[in-house]
Amino acid sequence: QVRLVESGGRMVQPGGSLRISCAASGFDFRRYAIMWYRQASGKEREMVAQITTPGATTFYPDSVKGRFSISRDNTQYTVSLRVNSLKPEDTAVYYCGVPMRSAWGQGTQVTVSA
Repeated sequence: QVRLVESGGRMVQPGGSLRISCAASGFDFRRYAIMWYRQASGKEREMVAQITTPGATTFYPDSVKGRFSISRDNTQYTVSLRVNSLKPEDTAVYYCGVPMRSAWGQGTQVTVSA
């Protein structure tokens, strides 16, 4: 079955950087667009990055454009999200997902605090 496992979340100081990753298995990863979402406590889920296939076209909402960067490795079945210039408002649980398969991981916590 489809399995997505996020990792790499931790506490960082404002202005810091972090790379979080998602390992996929159980489906042909190369055929699907992958998204990263986040959900902060008490707020709605927000899409923060998307990468298509083939071609690896990326999309970011204005709230993170220029600070977040998504990439994928179709040989390792992984997708990563590089987050730079972190702000306290970036604190959330970050999830990777495959919308066309209605599949989501369990999430990884990113906390931005001094």
